[in-house]
Amino acid sequence: MRLFTIGYEGVTQDEFVDTLKKAGVERVIDVRALPLSRRPGFSKTPLRSALREEGIDYVHLKALGTPPEGRAAVRSGHYAEMETIYRRQLDLPEAVVAAEEMRALAEEKPSALLCFEREPAHCHRQLLITLKMPDAKVTHLFAG
Repeated sequence: MRLFTIGYEGVTQDEFVDTLKKAGVERVIDVRALPLSRRPGFSKTPLRSALREEGIDYVHLKALGTPPEGRAAVRSGHYAEMETIYRRQLDLPEAVVAAEEMRALAEEKPSALLCFEREPAHCHRQLLITLKMPDAKVTHLFAG
């Protein structure tokens, strides 16, 4: 399994896609609860279209996103609080199913978990991997 993570904070869509292509990513697994962005090109529909043009699959797994109170904790710099909130999120039945789907998708082809934060340590995607795919060897990509 080749698993990557990537955040789009501070980069353009072109830089983002170029980084994925250079790494050999064939699928992006969007783990944002809300696949919307004020950054041009990173909301679900335009991102999916841009990736498709480059031969990269796009899958959105909403249940693996951080709930609103977890996102608020991150914005306030309260990462331990976000971790507590996110652990509860991952116990929900829909998150359990989505985590199984994430694993199956990642085993099928080289995949990158997508969220906003550039630094994995400040993002739920690192916790997601630690809790649901602890055996995965992960490469963190940094676009731009």
